[in-house]
Amino acid sequence: MENGGSGHRQRKRPRGIYLLPNLFTTAGLFAGFYAIVAATSDRFEAAAVAIFVAMIMDGIDGRVARLTNTQSEFGVQYDSLSDMVCFGLAPALVVYEWALRDLSAYGWFWAKVGWLGAFIYAAGAALRLARFNAQVGVADKRYFQGLPSPSAAAVVAGFVWLGTDAGFLGRELVWPALALTLLSGLLMVSNFRYYSFKEVDFKNRVPFVVLLMVVLLLVFVALDPATFLFAGFFCYLVSGPALTLWHLRERRQRRNPEA
Repeated sequence: MENGGSGHRQRKRPRGIYLLPNLFTTAGLFAGFYAIVAATSDRFEAAAVAIFVAMIMDGIDGRVARLTNTQSEFGVQYDSLSDMVCFGLAPALVVYEWALRDLSAYGWFWAKVGWLGAFIYAAGAALRLARFNAQVGVADKRYFQGLPSPSAAAVVAGFVWLGTDAGFLGRELVWPALALTLLSGLLMVSNFRYYSFKEVDFKNRVPFVVLLMVVLLLVFVALDPATFLFAGFFCYLVSGPALTLWHLRERRQRRNPEA
């Protein structure tokens, strides 16, 4: 009896990878790598801008994959590795080269604190990405657990961009830079909940005023991108603890309505 029936044939797994979404991931990876190279050449504004470019590419690749039905396990893993470079290593090295390395002026102990602070941020990003990958499919899609690594990178890179744009040297802002780097790294591995904005529907019609608000927002960002981007992402950084505390307060009020 022949085994050539279609029901008995083993389907061959398609070889190769989807080009389009992985091109955007590669572009983001290039931007993250360029940020590191620019920082080692003391071009800190270009380095910070490159991290924001990587954020844009990171936001596009997943949507392109879903729109073109080209999702793959390879793309998921490649995107995660790219995120580690763009939002883990790149911001840590940029802020270290810009400010944290100047802690050596206060002695050998603070010199170690400088590079350890950058390492804590990088380790926090790695742990955040690993936890996110492990919780895919089981976590509440409305919220992120811990500060997302792109947002943490935006806060750190935005601070570097803002300081450089204002004419400050890194050594003049070394203590705020250290505090912000440590805070961003620790919040990535925290249990604070951050709104994911995944419930926002971009496909349906919206009132005209919404489009007008988006245009005005873009105008304000264009006027002073460093200030508005840093302020916006810093507010998002603070929103996690604020949102979590608000939910805890609501739960206590439900349990003790007379309190």
